[in-house]
Amino acid sequence: MSSSTIRPRAARRPALLLLLLGLLLPLTACGSATGTATTATTRAPDAVEPLPVEPVPRLPATTPSADGRQVTVTSAERIIPLDGSLAELVFSLGLGPKVVARDVSTTFQQAAALPVITQAHDVSAEGVLSLHPTVVLADRSTGPAEAIAQIRAAGVPLLLLDDAKKLTDVGPRIDTVAAALGVPDAGRQLKERTEQRIDAAKAAVPATGRRPKVAFLYLRGSASVYLLGGPASGAGSLIEAVGGEDAGTAAGLSGDFTPLTSEALVKAAPDAILVMSRGLDSVGGVDGLLKLPGVAQTPAGLDRRIVSIEDGQLLSYGPRTPQVLREITAQLHPAVAK
Repeated sequence: MSSSTIRPRAARRPALLLLLLGLLLPLTACGSATGTATTATTRAPDAVEPLPVEPVPRLPATTPSADGRQVTVTSAERIIPLDGSLAELVFSLGLGPKVVARDVSTTFQQAAALPVITQAHDVSAEGVLSLHPTVVLADRSTGPAEAIAQIRAAGVPLLLLDDAKKLTDVGPRIDTVAAALGVPDAGRQLKERTEQRIDAAKAAVPATGRRPKVAFLYLRGSASVYLLGGPASGAGSLIEAVGGEDAGTAAGLSGDFTPLTSEALVKAAPDAILVMSRGLDSVGGVDGLLKLPGVAQTPAGLDRRIVSIEDGQLLSYGPRTPQVLREITAQLHPAVAK
């Protein structure tokens, strides 16, 4: 998810519409697994690592779109990714200098000066077209549909990708974007680098002899939105990779998210709680989180065992996923990490 990231999907995924509220919150310090404040110096910079050499696109290239179309790109001189995770991929491939705009979930340093062409998570077709893109990248959660149709009607190649939900989506996602932009060799390099780093991050997870149950909570205190992640939330693959068990799935939840209640959380009985950093800030940090229904009564609440990851990184399922795995591991197993 995107970016990055939980993204709106209109009526098909109503819970995910709520991320737009959180992405408007200011970036501040977040809570660690022990409930203490994590300063900016202890967290890796919000930046991507491009390949060392900017690749030269070989175009035209025709790539299958997730909606069944065949999309032909003839120029990669002006790229607009409509999702933070897709922007992360483009910049990591070394094509950042060709990106001319970003959406609100694109928060890493290299893209900070680019104009924003989304309002919350709604794409402005007029804003996109005013920048004369030669190719636009989106995923199934990008909307509204009318804006996507308007961009395509203007003759701009727009490639739609399936949403990333698990670690096994990372490699194919890199392949698709690299092929569409005419840099398949750079895509192979980036995929190899990313998969090696994911394997290394998984290998570094300590063998504790027990799989802690981890609940993914989606929090937006400004809108009183508190959700418990289920098997389709996108966090389960990360939790399993760091030696944990997704508490929502273990509790028998279905779909992506369910409203947080004392009963649901107590039934899930998580040993740790995974949150996005801005969501944690929005409820007043760890102390505020413990005031939400049922949290203080869980093993995670009693131990103040809270794992907090930057919003734009947690569910990106891209080149920075190895970093996400390392950060979750360090916070979930702090004694071993030291």
